[in-house]
Amino acid sequence: MSTIIDRLSEGKFTLIAEIGVNYYDIAVKENITPMEAAKLMIKEAKGAGIHAVKFQTYKAGTLAAKASPSYWDLSEESTTSQYELFQKFDSFGYEEYKELKEYSDEIGIEFLSTAFDFESADYLDELMEVYKISSSDLSNLPFIEYQAKKNKPILLSIGASELEEIERAVDTISAQNDKQLTLLHCVLEYPTPLEHANLLKIKALKEQFPELIIGYSDHTKPTESNDIIKTAYNLGAICIEKHFTLDKTLKGNDHYHAMDPDDARRILRDIEVIDMIRGEETLKCLDTEKTARLNARRSIVANVDISEGTVITEDMLTFKRPGTGISPYRISEIVGKKAATNILEDTILTEDMITE
Repeated sequence: MSTIIDRLSEGKFTLIAEIGVNYYDIAVKENITPMEAAKLMIKEAKGAGIHAVKFQTYKAGTLAAKASPSYWDLSEESTTSQYELFQKFDSFGYEEYKELKEYSDEIGIEFLSTAFDFESADYLDELMEVYKISSSDLSNLPFIEYQAKKNKPILLSIGASELEEIERAVDTISAQNDKQLTLLHCVLEYPTPLEHANLLKIKALKEQFPELIIGYSDHTKPTESNDIIKTAYNLGAICIEKHFTLDKTLKGNDHYHAMDPDDARRILRDIEVIDMIRGEETLKCLDTEKTARLNARRSIVANVDISEGTVITEDMLTFKRPGTGISPYRISEIVGKKAATNILEDTILTEDMITE
């Protein structure tokens, strides 16, 4: 069973902590092993109420050529070669991810990892219920097809994409796989300035792909207000993936634009408030409005004394609160009928006062 898929199928907000490879730096800071650090981060994510944790599985030699240039903020991560950066964080393999999967199951949080090569896509298959495909592989249709053939739900990030590229990737997946597909809007700037978040792309994705679930992979720096996440959610992104750290002050890699456990708690709290104030998508009077409705609405009221047997004319009537009598919308039904009894001025008309 997948917490992610169950929640998304029910339209519930789902928060994924992208641990990635941040545990290596946490290990150095805390003077513990990378495995201990990874487990610590999983535990902290679970404690914050996060629904799933995601790692990144790769080997530098299969991911980037040695001449691959950097594309991140060099003031935060000074390594100028992708190959050199990825070499620092590629020591885990099947056994390590299996241990992390088992630990995640033990404490009750979903585990998944983005595969960046065919070998990891194969061995991760038995360890997770959902595949996550990186924006960097959006045009890598052979690799997308390979993962789609695993016949599991897919989260597909679509950063730095054109519509035709998204359509090709979606068509490639759909040709092999009928499981749930979620598109994650994201911006490939690390960090993403708030003015570049381009959140209306979420709305465009919902209109272009109405049959798919839409989410957002966020690379902006966390703020107290969580305006980015809240706006994304209100625009229809029910799945949010965000990098996760235990120390946002750490230099390098993905700490500087990550959420920490307190940020995650605040995000989840703010989404609960949004869900509360959204209410239900129905057009009806709320139960809590009924008393006010009764007293604030108007009734047909006698504007003069009306003797029993008198034919009622419109000038004999007015409209006043409360709404406990005959509603003004029925005025045409009352005019032309007779008073069944003597009606004093300022009396709220009721059915028993009217006769044919």
